[in-house]
Amino acid sequence: MSARYPRDSWATRSEVFAGNGMAATSQPLASQAALAVLQEGGSAVDAAIAANAVQCVVEPTGAGLGGDLFAMVWDPSGKRLRGLNASGGAPAAATRSWFEGKGHKQIPDQGPLSVSVPGMVRGWESLHGEFGRLPLRRLLQPAASLARDGFPVSEIIAGEWAAEGKRLAEQPGFAGTFLPAGRAPRKGERFRNPGLARLLESIANDGPGVFYQGPAARNMAETVQQAGGLLAEQDLAGYQAEWVEPVSVDFMGKTVWQLPPNGQGIAALQMLKLIEPWDLKHAGFGSPEHVHLLVEAKKLAFADRARYYADPAFESSAVSGLLDKAYIDQRRRLIDESRAATQVAAGEPRLDRGDTVYLSTADSDGMMVSLIQSNYMGMGSGVVPVGLGFSLQNRGALFSLEAGHPNVIAPGKRPFHTIMPGFVTREGEPWLSFGVMGGAMQPQAQVQVLLNLLVFGMNLQAAGDAPRIRHDGSAGPTGKPAAEDGGTVNLEPGFPEGTADALGNRGHRVQVGQGHFGGYQAIAYNPVDRIWRGASEYRKDGQASGY
Repeated sequence: MSARYPRDSWATRSEVFAGNGMAATSQPLASQAALAVLQEGGSAVDAAIAANAVQCVVEPTGAGLGGDLFAMVWDPSGKRLRGLNASGGAPAAATRSWFEGKGHKQIPDQGPLSVSVPGMVRGWESLHGEFGRLPLRRLLQPAASLARDGFPVSEIIAGEWAAEGKRLAEQPGFAGTFLPAGRAPRKGERFRNPGLARLLESIANDGPGVFYQGPAARNMAETVQQAGGLLAEQDLAGYQAEWVEPVSVDFMGKTVWQLPPNGQGIAALQMLKLIEPWDLKHAGFGSPEHVHLLVEAKKLAFADRARYYADPAFESSAVSGLLDKAYIDQRRRLIDESRAATQVAAGEPRLDRGDTVYLSTADSDGMMVSLIQSNYMGMGSGVVPVGLGFSLQNRGALFSLEAGHPNVIAPGKRPFHTIMPGFVTREGEPWLSFGVMGGAMQPQAQVQVLLNLLVFGMNLQAAGDAPRIRHDGSAGPTGKPAAEDGGTVNLEPGFPEGTADALGNRGHRVQVGQGHFGGYQAIAYNPVDRIWRGASEYRKDGQASGY
């Protein structure tokens, strides 16, 4: 620990400062593509699209044209936050009775039956149509060039690629595209993807519609159906992304924003409000009180997540009820400060009828983008349409087959989603665009980052690098019951000596160093000095860069 920087002792590097624009992504080549676009006069949205396209090439373990996308955009001209849901739905033929008739108790987590409509490319189209300045051809050029000419695979991505290769090698088209010479590329080896280069060039020249109609769509549908799946050309042709209104809560003098379901962002807002009354600053970072209260709040929020989060076009929305002060107060009373809960049920609010990549960009006009994109589990379903160079997502695996469950599969219905971009404003001005990758870790980690910033006084880099807490065992989105033993508290190495033992005395099962703890990127803004700060944590290959 440095005596000079006691508050920021967790930081693995300095924050990045810039006066004109900033990009923070999970891969340096993506950050560099975004920065070049900003320097040419592109908007933060232009930079985000360029970066995301590069991620689809260089980080197929978390990103891809076969996945979905969610974003929040701070529009400086209107001084408002816009939300985009670019998640696709189930195929028209995907009914609960079809799966039951085939003997399925749950939807497979890989292969053709796990495929839902990929929404990402329509997401690019919607973002660019509202906020783009440079032509799409310019934005997709870096990605297409990297796919055509090749790129050296970075270290963390290489490790994830090897694991995904073992999981998905037998899926249609996967090995021929992603396992050259019969294995995943190793770190530093050059990888080329000519099929993806051609597809990106086609989208750049003819528009995103070529992905959803015509030869590419026909290829996707035929590949899935020949493997026994249900995706059809009509499912692709009818898809459009949707602009939605973000939802928020006030916390520690800031306003924290999330997108409404079918994503899980509401869980982070619930957790913040549940723990708000406790003096965690006095308790201290990593103290038993800090960890215990975070975990107990997470159990309550995730019990509601399992019961209520679903596509609002098909199910009654519980958003306002879940964040209602009286309901939060009622749920908070279930937290025992001295003992871990072993069983947590969903509440009864008033109702109103995986692996991922994250990036943030900001431009000289004050526009900020918080964008998250995913195939769901690593490289998704593993089903790779012939010659297109990407794997279709397996997000359909998150549907339930339980009759009456809010997240039960239905034609055109969007599945429960784990990916959630984060955003924070202060007095009506943008303050922070951030996200943390990692499935069910995302709301837990976003809350921890915000506590690190707003309660424990860490800087932007240290807030992401500090050791994290991951609780596993709460009810999932597919109708499975909550764990009856309280689950497991996983602590990254670095927590104070004695914390694990003290948690054990409160009834928690504790492990150290087990599991996946996410990957964080962030950009913060000072509107008075018009200065950007960027951070990219050590758990990914990422980079924050500005000019």
